[in-house]
Amino acid sequence: MLAQAIEMLRDRSLPMLIEQEIERVILGGEYAPGDKINEQALALRFGISRGPIREALRSLDRTGLIDTIPNRGVFVRRLTAAQAAEIYDVRAALFALAGQCLAIRASAADVERLRSHVAAMDEAVARDDFETYIAENFALHEAIVTRAGNATLATHYLALVKQLRLYRTRNLMLADSVHASNEEHHEMVEAIAAHDPARAYAAHFNHVATAKTRLMANHLT
Repeated sequence: MLAQAIEMLRDRSLPMLIEQEIERVILGGEYAPGDKINEQALALRFGISRGPIREALRSLDRTGLIDTIPNRGVFVRRLTAAQAAEIYDVRAALFALAGQCLAIRASAADVERLRSHVAAMDEAVARDDFETYIAENFALHEAIVTRAGNATLATHYLALVKQLRLYRTRNLMLADSVHASNEEHHEMVEAIAAHDPARAYAAHFNHVATAKTRLMANHLT
């Protein structure tokens, strides 16, 4: 009975682990938007059958990271500018709500953690370390939404961010953008520290709305 239970657990968790690994590979840039994903190649890479690969890909399709096209195969999603703009609009509303909620409930430890991320980004900007800046940027945003106290909000927000990473990472590496963006981070965190929900809502909404404007301008130039 124990052996059967262990095997059942393995069968259930393996597709999840494979999904996480494929997601890491996609978001890490090994596959470019529009690239075809070969099930057999992934099965050989991970040393498993194609069944868990298919299950993992079905789940990734639901998250919006890949597209399954009948009779053609599975492809890394290629976002259009219009689709990215729509996602940004929804993301702005969710992030504003997260900031508002966190301003109400933030502890001193929460504020200290957020300030540490912003300080790390200040240092990264000073030395033109864009890789560290991007990592800290994602960490700050994730900390805000996961500490906001609304699991549904966090789930949807983080899924949207993953989709946008297919479109926007290169645009984050513009010097002017990171300087302006981190000034906005300071305002967001100080609004939370002041426990001012209205100020935090506005700061978080404006941060994403401004990022959208910068991204669309860069896309068009």
